Amino acid sequence: MIGVSYATERRQANYFDENLARIARQLSLALPGSPLIDFIGASDDESRLLIRAGSDTDAGTYYVLDRATRNLTRLMRSRPELDDVRLADMRAITYRAADGTEVPGYLTLPRGGTGRGLPAIVMPHGGPSARDEWGFDWMAQYFASRGYAVLQPNFRGSSGYGSQWFQTNGFQSWRIAVGDINDAGRWLVREGIGDPQRLAVLGWSYGGYAALQSGVVDPGLFRAIVAIAPVTDLQQSRDEYRWSWSSANVRDFFGTGPHIAEGSPAQHAGAIRAPVLIFHGTLDLNVSVRQSRLMRDRLRDASRPVELMEFPGLDHQLDDSAARAQLLRRSDAFLRQTLGIQ
Repeated sequence: MIGVSYATERRQANYFDENLARIARQLSLALPGSPLIDFIGASDDESRLLIRAGSDTDAGTYYVLDRATRNLTRLMRSRPELDDVRLADMRAITYRAADGTEVPGYLTLPRGGTGRGLPAIVMPHGGPSARDEWGFDWMAQYFASRGYAVLQPNFRGSSGYGSQWFQTNGFQSWRIAVGDINDAGRWLVREGIGDPQRLAVLGWSYGGYAALQSGVVDPGLFRAIVAIAPVTDLQQSRDEYRWSWSSANVRDFFGTGPHIAEGSPAQHAGAIRAPVLIFHGTLDLNVSVRQSRLMRDRLRDASRPVELMEFPGLDHQLDDSAARAQLLRRSDAFLRQTLGIQ
């Protein structure tokens, strides 16, 4: 063990090895943009170190440092296609929820312009046992490059802020989590950053669930909803794991009680007024594609506009460049059409 890392507004590292601490400080100062430094690996004798340096506007570069000669050799860029692209800054913000709680998050604005009256996207993270961090985010950067303001809230239910912030979890405590997400949209409007007529919510996994449930809770807030691999029915999620080795864990995680039905957007599809776009891989082992198919069918039954795009043979992460590019392009086209963006 060489140290510990933790995230506040940005990820920090405390190294027990003072030599490594000094190297990290020196490299962060010497490399362009004051990037975060990660020690990825080392030779057996630790004379050579494999290092990754990256930031919000740098997708990451890998280096080898020869500790004897102090020679730093660049190996490769994480995303060389972005070498000539100026990326948008991500900054930490806080906003006030309805009950007065200050909720942390990250705001990415398009480069140039005034940052006012923009089409805007609230983008809740997955998990829910997760959190967003400062650094390069491919989805936030894409949408910022297309002219959207992007707000990523670390709503109550996120991990990394202690048990009181985590609540029970984002499903059992969905009212608090989704409330914080909706309040992120209201903050964008209140600050003049987001145009209330061009406000959308987009999420992946739990974020997709929250995006759909936000349309149930406050149908007039977001004018478009994009959900990627979302949970849509909590009881169905429990049932899908009934015969697996993790069934007891899943049962306890979702819990029992009125929140199961109340917190299932598929059971309240008629309350959603915004057009909905859903993506899902057919080999998703985390969240079955049946969840998205159910949501599509329920929205159709309620005469609500919905489109489901399935990716045959892909899993929860959609780890395929062509599929992810298609997801981004179709989402942008959907948002532009739905929100009336020229």
